Amino acid sequence: MSHEYIRFLEVLKGLSAKESISIDPEAKLLLDEIAIKHFKETPLTVSDLMALNHIASPATIHRKLDSLLQANLVELKFEGENRRTKFIGITKVGDRYLNSLSKAMIKAVKLA
Repeated sequence: MSHEYIRFLEVLKGLSAKESISIDPEAKLLLDEIAIKHFKETPLTVSDLMALNHIASPATIHRKLDSLLQANLVELKFEGENRRTKFIGITKVGDRYLNSLSKAMIKAVKLA
């Protein structure tokens, strides 16, 4: 049986203890969705995010988005002349957080 995932979880626990950023599992799922779209250069709109009902209800998603904004992991941006549609992007703090998760994953694989 492969234990890389378990090692990854252990490394994440250690990382979480050192990080000042703490987000709950639903907010983490939203951040994952935002990050995937952000790095594919197809950013989500707030409306797109609210439609992710497989994660949570729109009201819960709105609260989790607020927590991600307060943690400075994501930001809302306008693109071009359109001032009605808000796009969600990853901040520098969010990028550093995601990089720390990547490093934790690499470390876990090396430990395996």
